[in-house]
This record gives sequence, structure tokens and C-alpha cells, in this order.
Amino acid sequence: MASPRGPFSPSPLSAAADDDDNEDSSRPASLSPAPLRDDNDDAADAADAAAAEERQQPVDIPLTLTASTVLRQLPRDATAALAAAAASYNNNNGLPSSSNDKVVVRFKPVGSAPPLPGSGGGGGNGNGDVRRKIRASQPFGVVVAFVRRALRVPATASVFLYVNAAFAPALDEVVGNLHQCFKDANDQLNVSYSLTPAFG
Repeated sequence: MASPRGPFSPSPLSAAADDDDNEDSSRPASLSPAPLRDDNDDAADAADAAAAEERQQPVDIPLTLTASTVLRQLPRDATAALAAAAASYNNNNGLPSSSNDKVVVRFKPVGSAPPLPGSGGGGGNGNGDVRRKIRASQPFGVVVAFVRRALRVPATASVFLYVNAAFAPALDEVVGNLHQCFKDANDQLNVSYSLTPAFG
């Protein structure tokens, strides 16, 4: 009676080949296949050897931190500035250190935009510029509302405001942060305004 073959039982060919009563002497003693070596094993062994060799050799290529895609540490002055900003942020309950202070915002018309009232005298210098003080903790939306109110722009019309004639900040951006980052040499934030898109 024949026994059922399992996955690891010898095949009938190899059993017949191992039998001493086999008349065919030209057949090899065993027909079981030799373990196959995959070509990928050689490549993997070579890659492992190369990686081990690289780990042992020190890297002699001079690389500055600015050339690196990931900085290992910040420069000393940037680290100190971030620490000071974090300390002032934490001491003022999340508000900028100058939240109760007012910052000077200089308004300048662009294109065919009318000058703000008061630009001919005391608040400006005669060329349409107006300077106003705004609390640093106010969002930029307050500045937009001020310009709309001063120009008496209808609710259906648009007003476009740009910082340093370069970009339009979000309405929820804090004026103090914009002032701190983009103020000019006269310690004022330059805001250009227009009734049509003017920049970018």
C-alpha cells in the first residue's frame, strides 16, 4: 500500500534512484535538486559588505550646515533669538512682547487709489503717505477695515493691501508680528493699498 506523500517526503524519482536494485547505472545516485543560489543573494551580500565598509571609513567631505538639507543645530545667534522670543511669548500669555504697544503703520496709495484723509497735513508728507499708530496685538483685518472706512469704499468693492509692496498678509496675521518682521529703517510697517490688484 502506497503512503501519501507529504510536502517534505522524497519524490518517487529520488526514492527509485536511491534503490540498489536500479538497473540504470547511467542515472545519478540522487535526483533531488541541489539548493539553488539566487543571483540577488550575491548582490545583497555585496551591498551589505559595501555598507559595512562605509560605516568603518570616516567621511572627509567638508560640508557646511547651510549646504546640508537638514541642519544638525541652529547657529548660535538664531538659537538665542528663538529662546528670547519664546521667553517673551510665555511671559505675556501667548501675546507678542509688544502687544500693548502701538506700532507705526505707513499707508501709501498705489495706482489710482485715492489718498487717505489727512495725507496733506500733519499725518503725512504731502505725497499721499499717511502714518497711523495701531496696537500690535490687532489682526491685520483691523488695518483693512480702517482703510475701507477711511476711503468710504462700498461693501461690494474690493480693497487690496500689501506689506512692503510685495505680499498680501492674511487677515488674521498679527500686526505686531508683521511689524517685527518687515519694518523699515524708520521703524514703521509700510502698507500699500489699491482698489485693484497691484502686486503678485
